[in-house]
Amino acid sequence: MTRPRTPDTYFDAMYRDTEDPWSLAERWYERRKYDLTVAALPRPRYRRAFEPGCSVGELTRRLAARCDAVLACDRVGPAADTARRRTRDLPNVEVRRMLLPEEWPEGSFDLIVLSELLYYLDGAAFDRLLERTLASLEPGGTLVTVHWDHPVPEHLTTGSGVADRLAGRPGLDLLADHREEDFVLQVHRRPAPDGERASSVAAGEGLV
Repeated sequence: MTRPRTPDTYFDAMYRDTEDPWSLAERWYERRKYDLTVAALPRPRYRRAFEPGCSVGELTRRLAARCDAVLACDRVGPAADTARRRTRDLPNVEVRRMLLPEEWPEGSFDLIVLSELLYYLDGAAFDRLLERTLASLEPGGTLVTVHWDHPVPEHLTTGSGVADRLAGRPGLDLLADHREEDFVLQVHRRPAPDGERASSVAAGEGLV
């Protein structure tokens, strides 16, 4: 029988003895990946961002510099507590503990970032989270996905597997597809109400 998600006991064990079990604040790999993620955003500024699975808040801090408001959440209480503490100097950041996709915030977002999250879900849970994501993403809004691309026993797929599941999904236009040996970073846009496809960043500034 297929698991609907990686069990909570895995995350509880990871955070039991350290507040940052993946050394997200220390590793150059992680810091570089976060900087690339923010650099890939096609707009200079966003109104309201949602970051599920924020862990200890390292990417959250970077998103806060590009957004008027950021709502971040994590399913693990200690992770959410650490993220809240690490972002308490940023008045435009709110951190909650939430179990997705069963729980979901109200309102809409012009940016949603799914970082190191989707490979913990399979089948109906994956599809339900994407449905709720698209329902909350404003027309013309940006969806960013970035995931580790090596097999891990606790992961139900890889970054490439996530990209395959997103490929051709109705309601998303692919703007950028950055792939390295270690991770897959993609940027999608929800089409405008008239169905017009997104223009490139250069075209948006009249350069082409």
